Amino acid sequence: MNKEHLELYTDYLLSTFGYATATGLSAMVNGQVSHDQVTRFLSEREYTSKDLWHEVKPMVRKVEREDAALILDDTIQEKPYTDENEVMCWHYDHSKGRAVQGFNLLNCLYQVGDISIPVAFELIKKPIEYCDLKTRKLKRASLVTKNELMRAMLDVCVQNELLFRFVLFDTWFASKENMSHIKETLKKDFICALKTNRLVAVSDEDHQANRFTPIDELSWQEETLFTGWLKDVPFPVQLVRQVFNNKDGSTGTLYLACSNSTVKRGLILATYQKRWPIEVFHKSLKQNAALGKAPVRRVTTQNNHVFAVLYATFKLECLKIQRHLNHFALRAHLYLKAIRVAFDELQVLKAA
Repeated sequence: MNKEHLELYTDYLLSTFGYATATGLSAMVNGQVSHDQVTRFLSEREYTSKDLWHEVKPMVRKVEREDAALILDDTIQEKPYTDENEVMCWHYDHSKGRAVQGFNLLNCLYQVGDISIPVAFELIKKPIEYCDLKTRKLKRASLVTKNELMRAMLDVCVQNELLFRFVLFDTWFASKENMSHIKETLKKDFICALKTNRLVAVSDEDHQANRFTPIDELSWQEETLFTGWLKDVPFPVQLVRQVFNNKDGSTGTLYLACSNSTVKRGLILATYQKRWPIEVFHKSLKQNAALGKAPVRRVTTQNNHVFAVLYATFKLECLKIQRHLNHFALRAHLYLKAIRVAFDELQVLKAA
């Protein structure tokens, strides 16, 4: 890896407020680095999660604690006008309830206190092309599922001897395979959200008789905590419910499962709130580090741009720690500086 070019490119991603192009970077440094050098850096080889860990490891080792959490989630960056390939293709967006064209990024975020560090990532690839018999449209499929990728990422985090207490994830990753892998294979604990129709048994009798009830039909009270079994999950979990008010005045309900039988309701709810930083992290990738603003078209350059964006956001996190300003305040500071320079230059041009 050309570390000098990585630092330059990621600084450029954090500095630019338009499209991030090789030509634009070269112009910014007055041609000291050519367009071709930037292009070669983005296409020389495919940077992976291992490369990301190599860059963030020193900081992780400084801040890691036993009470930290690993947060797993994915995000989609829409790119409707970019040519389709195995990375830049159609993915189902749960937030919109439909498929969108772009790339799908699976992230593992290390959360300790108010510090968020990306420690692993995978771009979802769909190399298999097939014809849907019902719609007669050409579609793509992956060789491995996102759940399999998630488990592999957790395996690597454990192999890297990361200190953490819980793995946090939402309903889309709350499969029996993921739960069993975390609890029984990795010997770790998780807290995850459950869908309202998830089947549970809250007594030994019902469990032995294979009688399961949708979780939203249990006799919930305000402070209820059930110890029960999820259908097809081989160990008991703690089950809690939280009712909250949305900004639009509507009421929402969150059901959570925790694999640690000694944890109380309040700690389960407080710990799961630590999952929110990954939503902020994904927003920062898109708004502060130009995730969707590079006209890269080949699989390798697309992958390497995403790698650079993750590293750039990590650098922004390091600045946050030093300056005590969040990512968006830091970018606003840069934007104001850029406007002042442009304004001063305009005055010079007018006076000439």
